[in-house]
Formats: sequence, structure tokens, C-alpha cells
Amino acid sequence: MNSIANQYTHAATNSIGNEVEAARKQYCDGPLNQLAPSIAVPPISQPTEFLRAHTDDATNPDCKIKIAHGTTTLAFRFQGGIVVAVDSRATAGNWVASQTVNKVIRINPFLLGTMAGGAADCQYWETWLGAQCRLYELKSKERISVAAASKILGNLVYNYKGMGLSMGTMVCGYTKKEGPTIYYVDSDGTRLKGDLFCVGSGQTFAYGVLDSEYKWDLSVEDALYLGKRSILAATHRDAYSGGSINLYHVTENGWVYHGNHNVGDIFWDIKDKEKSFNNVEGQ
Repeated sequence: MNSIANQYTHAATNSIGNEVEAARKQYCDGPLNQLAPSIAVPPISQPTEFLRAHTDDATNPDCKIKIAHGTTTLAFRFQGGIVVAVDSRATAGNWVASQTVNKVIRINPFLLGTMAGGAADCQYWETWLGAQCRLYELKSKERISVAAASKILGNLVYNYKGMGLSMGTMVCGYTKKEGPTIYYVDSDGTRLKGDLFCVGSGQTFAYGVLDSEYKWDLSVEDALYLGKRSILAATHRDAYSGGSINLYHVTENGWVYHGNHNVGDIFWDIKDKEKSFNNVEGQ
């Protein structure tokens, strides 16, 4: 029995596993880690406890710094690749700060990242990730895998766990080794691979539509419609989601942008087409 266990314990990892480990060593253990910007932390013995007490309103409702966030983002795999759909509303507490935020970060022509949580954290660190992916490509003469790219981001945010970052992102891409792949990465250091993710304050409403209509053999047209329809449901019910819907399709040839759709316009079109949203009176 021990010999069988040792056989699998010491077996060589696959090519993707080797690539992930190489990326981890290069960007987390090696000299390239010095290129990563550092976050200033309170000059006290327990900075994580201090920051949690002053920024986490879930454990301390009277905290001085309340990080405002709200959004709906989603991505799912199907037989034709990956659909990524996001809303565009940014809120500052109870105020709508912007209706035109681009919550999809174009990491490279084959990789997309989504933003949920603190807009500044997501935008900054995913843009930084794009630079690291480019450096990897120049050094290795090949595109980085989705697994390795998500590992770089996951390792970085884990180093700052409990220090005030607010991120819930998805890294989506397509490589020949992996096929269509989605990893969820958040500021608590979580890194999950899956077929379908929704992130943000409106995720429960989006999941309600996705869970009822999602299947692997969707056509590209139906998959794009499902992504758009799911975000629309979230914008209708979640006050922190709205503005417009940005829609992407990731294929083996790279991502394709399928436009910006104003929720105020498509709501009435979909209502008439589906005979849905019956609680809302017609125009």
C-alpha cells in the first residue's frame, strides 16, 4: 500500500502544474517579486487586527472606514468558450458614483479579469497582473496559462490578507492546454476553478437566472443572451448594480467584445420578448 501511495505522491506534475509552479517561483520567490508594489501598513505589532477593527463593518459596525462596494459580474464556461458579462455602476455608499465603469480588465488578447469589491484595488492589481503576464511571455516565448496567471494574482493578494484589500475577481481565458478556464480569486486568498461564477451584491439575482437556463451545449447566441439576461435581472433588483452591460465571448482565438447594452433600453425589449417582469407596467 505504501509503495502505491508513494507512486502517486512523488509522480511528476503535468505541464500546467509545472507552469504554475514556475510562475510562483518567478513572481513570488524570485527577484521579480521585487517589482511588485508594496502596500503601506500601520506601524504596529498587529496590523491585520488593527485594520480589521477599523475597516471591517461586518465585525465592527462602528468602524471608521467602511469600504463601499456593490456590483454584479459573472462568467461561465460552455461548449463554445466562455461568456463574461458585467454591469457598469460604481457606488460610494448610498450614492451612485458612476454609470460607466468598465469592470472587465483586458489582461491580454486571451485573458480577461473582472472587477468586484473595491474598484481601485481590482483595477490596479489586475493591470499589474497584465504586466507580469507580458513579462512571462517575453521570457518564456509562450503565453501564460490561466492557472499560472491566477496563481500570480492569488499569491499576491494572499500576502496582504486582512490588510484592507477588497477584491473578488475572475480570471478567464483560453489556452490549448487548458481549454476555456475560469478561476475565482479574492482578497482572502481564495482561488477556485469552476464552470460558473457570479460575484457581487447582485449575484443572487443573477444566479437565479443562470441556474434555471444554464447548460453546457448552449449555442454562442444563447450563451451571450443568457449572460446579458442574468445581469439585467441583477440590475433590476439590486440597487448597487446598473448602468449598462458589457459582454464578452472568450474563444480559442482570443476574446471578442460584444458591445455595451444600456439596461434601460434592453429591459423593455426583453420584457416584451419574454413576457417577463410582469410586476412592471408597460411604457
